[in-house]
Amino acid sequence: MSETIEEKCIAKGVKLTDQRKIIAKIMSESQDHPDVDELYKRASAVDKKISIATVYRTVKLFEESGIVTKHDFKGGKARYEELSESHHDHLIDIKTGEIIEFVDEEIENLQKKVADKYGYKLVDHKLELYGIKKK
Repeated sequence: MSETIEEKCIAKGVKLTDQRKIIAKIMSESQDHPDVDELYKRASAVDKKISIATVYRTVKLFEESGIVTKHDFKGGKARYEELSESHHDHLIDIKTGEIIEFVDEEIENLQKKVADKYGYKLVDHKLELYGIKKK
């Protein structure tokens, strides 16, 4: 991504405390889609004074500011990722929780075709596929 979460916060006028900077850095560097518990674990390893409440409030602030997006994948815990300007879909391994981001032009075209068939112009969509890795 071209801009870090911290840079996006600055651009949007979101006040960044030292603890918010730590959380922003951890989220920007995440290769996965962490939940709040995982973010808290990573943040408290950097600064033991960070509370889980601070992580919850910070993630909510980032989400409300349009900087991160929340996913409610199956499994009960909301997961977060930096809001991306490029669209992608998700394939979730229901055994390991691994999340693969992908773009498939054939799927994109099919979705537009379905919307058109029913007389709609597609303006947005979200696709989540759930599976088990083949042996």
